[in-house]
Amino acid sequence: MTSPVAPPQIQRSLDFPASSSGRIDPDEFRAALGRFTTGVVAVTALHGMDSTPAGVVVNSFTSVSLDPALVLFCMARTSSSWPKIRTAERYCVNILGKNQREISAQLASPGGDKFRGLSWDTTPTGAPVLEGTPAWLECSTEAEYPAGDHDVVVARVHRIGNHGADAPLVFYRGAYGRLAD
Repeated sequence: MTSPVAPPQIQRSLDFPASSSGRIDPDEFRAALGRFTTGVVAVTALHGMDSTPAGVVVNSFTSVSLDPALVLFCMARTSSSWPKIRTAERYCVNILGKNQREISAQLASPGGDKFRGLSWDTTPTGAPVLEGTPAWLECSTEAEYPAGDHDVVVARVHRIGNHGADAPLVFYRGAYGRLAD
């Protein structure tokens, strides 16, 4: 039996000095994280007695577990749409395709009728599925955890649907993009 070996000390030089206060500048943090490419999803649900559609765009989305099927996304506490979606028993995570930039921009805008002019169908339990999405997941909230100015939402996946093999819409350095072939 061998004993574990400690990793060697690694020295790194930084491009800029760390803040003496220990606080990370939000603009610098956003710029650094903007160099990581993310996918774009729209979380949608029917809200209230009149079943008004509600939606919000998220780029902090990832899988968590295969068994049970769980996904995770982060929601800003300032979101006016998430409280409407949260009240639904089921909601839909729509994985947006490369040609759905305008849909993303419309659903990301504050207030108003976010579904004006959008074509959509529903999951078997009634959550809005945006037309043309490469894939969708019907979910319910498993857990929520406070994390700074956001909440981390862990969602259980109940149903999956696919609409085709369209490439995903991606977000990089503050702008929408497409995957290169």
